[in-house]
Amino acid sequence: MVSSRPKFTHPKQNETPQVTRQLYFGLMSNKEAVLEKSAPVDGAAVPLLAVNDLTVTFSTSAGEFTAVRNASFEVRAGRTLAIVGESGSGKSTLAAAINRLLASNATIATGSVMFEGRDLTKVSERAMRDVRGAGIGLVPQDPMSNLDPVLRIGAQIVEVLETHGYATGKAARVRAIELLAMVGITEPERRFSQFPHEFSGGMRQRVLIAIGLACEPRLLIADEPTSALDVTVQRQVLDQLALLTERMGTSVVMITHDLGLAAERADDVLVMFRGDIVEHGPARDILLNPQHEYTKRLLDAAPSLTSHKPTTRVRHQGAGGDVITITNLNKEYRVRDSAWKPKRAFTAVKDSTFSIPRGQTVAIVGESGSGKSTTARLVLGLESATSGRIDHNGLDVAAQTRAQRFAFTRKVQPVFQNPFASLDPLVTVGATIAEPLEVHRIGTKESRRARVLELAHQVALPEELLSRRPHELSGGQCQRVAIARALALEPELIVLDEAVSALDVLVQAQILDLLTRLQDEMGLSYLFISHDLAVVRQVADFVHVMRLGEIVESGTPEAIFDAPQHEYTRALLAAIPDPRARL
Repeated sequence: MVSSRPKFTHPKQNETPQVTRQLYFGLMSNKEAVLEKSAPVDGAAVPLLAVNDLTVTFSTSAGEFTAVRNASFEVRAGRTLAIVGESGSGKSTLAAAINRLLASNATIATGSVMFEGRDLTKVSERAMRDVRGAGIGLVPQDPMSNLDPVLRIGAQIVEVLETHGYATGKAARVRAIELLAMVGITEPERRFSQFPHEFSGGMRQRVLIAIGLACEPRLLIADEPTSALDVTVQRQVLDQLALLTERMGTSVVMITHDLGLAAERADDVLVMFRGDIVEHGPARDILLNPQHEYTKRLLDAAPSLTSHKPTTRVRHQGAGGDVITITNLNKEYRVRDSAWKPKRAFTAVKDSTFSIPRGQTVAIVGESGSGKSTTARLVLGLESATSGRIDHNGLDVAAQTRAQRFAFTRKVQPVFQNPFASLDPLVTVGATIAEPLEVHRIGTKESRRARVLELAHQVALPEELLSRRPHELSGGQCQRVAIARALALEPELIVLDEAVSALDVLVQAQILDLLTRLQDEMGLSYLFISHDLAVVRQVADFVHVMRLGEIVESGTPEAIFDAPQHEYTRALLAAIPDPRARL
């Protein structure tokens, strides 16, 4: 059977046919013209991508390590394949092997990667450079490692367009601005001239998506493409990917730990575990009737809007009351839109009032730019408020003496989103956990060593890892180190800023269970910052919804999730993918 989906024929270097010029220079309404001029793909006869018995090994100081073992699968034109699995399962290595972007110590030991009938494992590096971008696009996960810090954002998109001959000069600029708008970046004309450090993490990830889509590749490999995005922008970006799939026959290989995303967006799901493909088939079949025990564990661990915070055994709340009270909090920044314009006031937090009770979890949710992370930094004292009060145990934090301020840092500790960025790569795990004790001159060397061992036990971190450095640990293990470090000073409040958003669902579930257990045992309070409402439903006692710096709705998880009152809250909830939605 011949597929009705057309194949988009890309121009060669320095060739720009009229239909392509229309598409890339902003006339998106002319996609019908592209379809008319494109030949149909015989999807039943030849798959766009066919991976056969692929094995990838790494040479390490401990010997050969097999990261992917005898992987075989196909991706046909216009289809989306989601590859899911926990950290270390081999899913990202498999994606890198397709595009020949493996690490220097990695080798494709056996197998083939057939793209449009050509084995990419046998072509030259020069030929691969022609394939990458125009034939196979890539959206990597970490924007800080993949964007040039000294080049403006627009220049990096234009470079891709010019390299593959799609547009030059003014036309390339127009297309780059259009791409920025397409992936949800506001004021794209102004943002075009900014540098990566002027963008938030979520905005930088959107730029990577724009670069990956710039040349309308026949196959797009998206490695955790929306892990840093809030749900509404995630939906916008994924809707655009779906449009490309439907209209152009573009196929997508999506690497994700988000089962909800896989369920909602993929035609087929491939489950990996320790380098092996343990299950593969249509998304509905995999999610409705998983056969492998590991797939069942992934589904059970995925947070859902039907989840609830587990009833705890004992809640040690001490004398009760509030550990932090925030009243009419405001934070303004002076920003300059361009070098030749005067600075203007930008309000990041506007008139926020709320409290954090002892022994409870208060969550703040909202999109990127809503003000939730700024609120976290204000509570931690990393920034000063423009106006309003933050009271700790009844005392104004802004009026503290230097000694009081130093004591305050013992009582309020952070855990940030990226554990690798928040841990010193040159310092061992044990020394990292001990550092707060040394700074505050608590105990002797021997007692600090004993405290580190106690903390490692509390967060279920094996003792043998204490002598290692962060790069030798998994993401989940690094986040346990960050939590142990935060617990070292026996704080009253821990501020968790997107602390589980970068973790796969199994590790995420382990960390959330750990946080709940520690709260039960120690009476901890949490300020939980997140854009993942399904996770918030699982951990929070009280929820505040922020939009453009303002709290627009507050209530218990039951009130917020079961009967949202504000239109913005309803929009956030409607955008959440749920692994059970298609069942």
